[in-house]
Amino acid sequence: MQTVRLTIPTSPDRVFAVLSDGWAYASWVVGASHIRDVDEGFPAPGTRIHHSLGGWPLMVKDESEVLEFEANRKLVLKVKAWPLFGGVVKIELEPDGDDATIATLSEEFVDGPGKLLPEPLIAPMLNARNRESLHRLADRAVHDDRYAGSSRA
Repeated sequence: MQTVRLTIPTSPDRVFAVLSDGWAYASWVVGASHIRDVDEGFPAPGTRIHHSLGGWPLMVKDESEVLEFEANRKLVLKVKAWPLFGGVVKIELEPDGDDATIATLSEEFVDGPGKLLPEPLIAPMLNARNRESLHRLADRAVHDDRYAGSSRA
């Protein structure tokens, strides 16, 4: 399992508001390129974001399913990039003082041929991708006023 952390200079409810907006997924998840649909009730467990990965003309239609969520605290997703891998991504938020959040993103391959890759080979790539995803999440949470004021959960 690969884990990265970032302190975001805003409250956990504002960060979670971005996480709860399935339509914003492609704006902060590195590799997601297009959102086709978001199940009603997202991010309730069992709901999905229907998205595409990659760039044209090599886009792969896929989906991510919510396994677990706790408002303003945690979102766990079953992610796929078939036929290469399936994984579990966990994003946890912890308050850091009055107006900051420690965001932790962990990812683990659990299905597909990608699971067989040695961790020393995939760790640098996953860590770089997930670190960039957290920075994009932070930018959206801090600078996009649509997420000010209340959580979407």
